[in-house]
Amino acid sequence: MTERFHHHVYVVLLDGAVLQEPRVLLANPKRDPAQPCVYVGMTGISPIERFQNHKDGYKASRHVQKYGVQLLPELYEYLNPMPFDAACQMEKELAEELRERGYTVCGGT
Repeated sequence: MTERFHHHVYVVLLDGAVLQEPRVLLANPKRDPAQPCVYVGMTGISPIERFQNHKDGYKASRHVQKYGVQLLPELYEYLNPMPFDAACQMEKELAEELRERGYTVCGGT
């Protein structure tokens, strides 16, 4: 049955320059400066392909397009793949979990 599950959550490392954006700081009041800035998303294609789409400007998050450095598979690979509904929920939960751990999080909504 797992072959029909093709949705993924993914995490992108963002350059620290994203902190120059006031909305990012406002959305992460409890951020730990020792933890990285990340973007959390979900997709129906492979995370590698989705990251490249962001960088190419196709259906891109401006945060990932401008500040995206690389994927952080150690934070999400163990979760994938999953059904669409589970991925939608997991995107929110993973963003919340990372925020609680002090990461500065964009996306995940």
